[in-house]
Amino acid sequence: MLTISESAVEVIKLVLVGGDSPASSGLRIAPAGEGLQASIAEAPQEGDEVIEENGVRVFLEKEVAELLGDKTLDAEKDSSGELALAVRD
Repeated sequence: MLTISESAVEVIKLVLVGGDSPASSGLRIAPAGEGLQASIAEAPQEGDEVIEENGVRVFLEKEVAELLGDKTLDAEKDSSGELALAVRD
């Protein structure tokens, strides 16, 4: 199962609060083109795996859940100094 680092939890909380998202909402990760896309979702879609950790919810599309099963969702600063989510082994 995907684990979520403390720094990723903080970033997700900032994104959800900044979007005035309902309490049931979470970050949904799904396939997009050649990669993955994360977006705010009010609820998981049918078939999504739901991970709840430290007050945040992450919804993984079934294929993504299989792909990221043994990984960690982390946060890091990108080249412009902005916080971004990253997947680590």
